[in-house]
Amino acid sequence: MNSSARRFALLFLLLLIAASASAQSARESLKQLVATPGVSGYEGVKGGPAEVIQDAIKSLQPAPAVTVDSMGDILVKIEGSNPGLKRVIVAPMDEPGYVVTEITADGFLRLQRLPQQSPQFLFDALHFAQQVSVLARDGRRVPGVIAGLSVHLQPGRRDAPKMDHLDEMYVDIGAANEAEARKAGVDVLDPVTVDRRLYQLSNRLDAGTAVGDRYGAAALLALAELLKDRKFTGSVTLAFVTQEWLGGRGLRRVLEETNAEEMIYVGRLTAPRTPGSGAPPPPPGSGVLIATSDASKPLEGFAAEIQSMAHEIGVNAHAEPAGALRFVGYLQPPKLPEKFVQLALPLDWPVTPIETVSENDLGGLVSLLDRTIRPPSGVPGGSGGGVTDGHFARAPHTELSVEEVLKELSVAYGASGHEAAVREKVLSLLPSWAKPETDASGNLILHFGESASGHTEGAKTAPPIVVVAHLDEIGYEVKAIGDDGRLQVAELGGGYAQYYIGHPALVHSANGTHDAVMELPAGWDTAQFTWPNYRGNTLARVDLGVRNREGVEALGIKVGDWITIEKQYHALAGTRANARSFDDRVGCTALVAATWALGPSIPGRDVTFIWSTEEEVGLKGAAAAAERLAAAGRTPQTVFAIDTFVSSDSPLENPRFAHALLGQGFVVRAVDNSNIVPRALSDRVVAIARQHNIPVQYGATGGGNDGSVFTRFGTVDVALGWPLRYSHSPAEVVDTRDVRGLADIVEALAKEW
Repeated sequence: MNSSARRFALLFLLLLIAASASAQSARESLKQLVATPGVSGYEGVKGGPAEVIQDAIKSLQPAPAVTVDSMGDILVKIEGSNPGLKRVIVAPMDEPGYVVTEITADGFLRLQRLPQQSPQFLFDALHFAQQVSVLARDGRRVPGVIAGLSVHLQPGRRDAPKMDHLDEMYVDIGAANEAEARKAGVDVLDPVTVDRRLYQLSNRLDAGTAVGDRYGAAALLALAELLKDRKFTGSVTLAFVTQEWLGGRGLRRVLEETNAEEMIYVGRLTAPRTPGSGAPPPPPGSGVLIATSDASKPLEGFAAEIQSMAHEIGVNAHAEPAGALRFVGYLQPPKLPEKFVQLALPLDWPVTPIETVSENDLGGLVSLLDRTIRPPSGVPGGSGGGVTDGHFARAPHTELSVEEVLKELSVAYGASGHEAAVREKVLSLLPSWAKPETDASGNLILHFGESASGHTEGAKTAPPIVVVAHLDEIGYEVKAIGDDGRLQVAELGGGYAQYYIGHPALVHSANGTHDAVMELPAGWDTAQFTWPNYRGNTLARVDLGVRNREGVEALGIKVGDWITIEKQYHALAGTRANARSFDDRVGCTALVAATWALGPSIPGRDVTFIWSTEEEVGLKGAAAAAERLAAAGRTPQTVFAIDTFVSSDSPLENPRFAHALLGQGFVVRAVDNSNIVPRALSDRVVAIARQHNIPVQYGATGGGNDGSVFTRFGTVDVALGWPLRYSHSPAEVVDTRDVRGLADIVEALAKEW
């Protein structure tokens, strides 16, 4: 190899190293910025993107000059070693979201969208039944959920809400009235955003809410790190602008105050491409996009210079049609510098919770921005880091409060047929004396009242009873792996598609959990779109970032693996809490708590607790348990099925039906779609509850319960539950007082029924 070739190879290697380090630095900033909500007009709230950006700039040594103008724009001026060109590089820091406009008498928050015109057709629809945060004036993030319909209560209902409009949108922070909401720190004009994190897919793809609104700011922060050596001529002002979604108000102010000779705007294209409008938009991984009004013609002027610089350093940059930057207001649009160009990155699923960008593209963007200021130079530093899974260890067999047990159980993952992790969690929460068995169906069975010889203790034994709660939650299962690397998945249990499709997901396999996204169906970005019915043979698609079948198999993912969406436990206002899969982790919690209260022996009683499997797909675990007990001659006289009372205690439901109120006690589920409790037995449960001062309600709701599969053998099903809002959604809400009452009544029934 000659000396010229060696120099070229060395330069190319240095560029690759620099690009990799730039990508890592930018991704770390993107990770932090995506997790930081910043609704248009509220970018400067405590803990918002403005604070994150300023803290990052202040950490540079030497720290450059920072000013914040009257619009809240952050201007970071970095002077080079010699006088020269005045450059400005701009990126937005806001995102679309909501602001509180009313607190109702019963404690719900009403909203208005910012921007007031919807950014895309499904923007509101994808927020229903999701976890959100209200950004209070004192800096607190008040947890809440946006109300959603409970699928069990809709059959036969007339004129139900469609969950696609602001008029149907309510935020539930757990408050029972306006005073409680205000006590939690919430007020009118507080911004509201969906909870989020950055999901790392395969092939260096990143997905999450507001990714398209944050990659520009992340690139500028990585660029500031590179420029701190000041080995360039002229000056560079990095401008992080506000209210871009509200018509470019921050950018207009920056144009007035910087008097730039050269400006690069880094952010999403102003005229997003839509299916059917011509060539499909370039996918993530395609490189840097250079906005042009006519992609059929070669780039000219400053845009052509930028493209030439990109090719020089090995970054793929190509023209992409886009409209001019949008300025809204009563004034004429401001004049842009003569040397102006807009750079963007390709996005999948724009302005959705699964907006996806390529880390390679982001690194290339940083390298290109650096190149526009100076020739290629040394290797920048980068910082590593990984995403933790948020799990925590706890010594087994330690008694916890009901709330602590509920929290631990609700964040364990276990879709129908895949309950092993939940079963192990229950085992770790039981007292050490409890020695439950796991049967062939995966049910966990704990029997009270038998001695080691198998004979029932005590001279007289009450008729046998069973108390059952199910371990599983709704989810999806992999049915096929496409040649394009997409997983084709079917529902495990029923729910509204919009609560899951179009959101980040977790793929659970034998070798771990993988970040992914649930793809939206074709036509999602058109006004004519309707949600498909995913029951039966209709399969949803999941994207891991892999583009072929072999790549999926290399990850260890196979047919039969399962998918959920991520979940967290949030303590809400007062005694309320939110997490996905309270159905039926509340029932499981009640059985765990009752086990501790009862102790290893209940003289004169024959009681069996069952934590069952596959309830959501047809009560399969309970049915198998009922058959085994019958075959062994141990059919119980009564079964208490502990499961959700799907409540209409919600602003979206009709109170005519299922109107058990949160915080008013456990519920005798007297009527559902699978069973009717004999009225005398309902009254008997109520009498026992009142004798022990346990708050109780009773009523009729939808859905079925595990106890109904015991009735064919002569068992009477007495179903019990607790009021749950927004069933089968990420927004499920309970009152923990009802959970404690449920545990208390299970203990009382085990001793006295």
